[in-house]
Amino acid sequence: MRKAMLRSMMQVVVQRSDLAAALYQKAFNAKMTAACPQDDGTFMHAELDVYGQILALTELPAGEEASPGNTMMFCLHFGKGKEALVQQAYDALKDGAQIHDPLGPCGFSSFMFGLIDRFGVNWCIFV
Repeated sequence: MRKAMLRSMMQVVVQRSDLAAALYQKAFNAKMTAACPQDDGTFMHAELDVYGQILALTELPAGEEASPGNTMMFCLHFGKGKEALVQQAYDALKDGAQIHDPLGPCGFSSFMFGLIDRFGVNWCIFV
């Protein structure tokens, strides 16, 4: 049976993602494996290798407030050629959702979306 998805990862959405990345690097002896920095030094997206698992970080959008215990995002990375799976997920999840990244390209993927579904689950799904 062929795997449809390349990987899943833990992602935290925080204010001052630059400081969070430094803290997690120290706490877990983590190496940064990917980074999409923003002009202010925070990260649109960053990935840390934490003992073989990916801990991803993203900056909380300006004007939004973090709710302790509600700063996780579930990320599904399918890989090139799996755009139909991303589209299928978007079509199912978009109704009643708060869409923060519309379906399309971004700095780290040619096809992705990000939203908080009607149940409050934060998703980032991409090829």
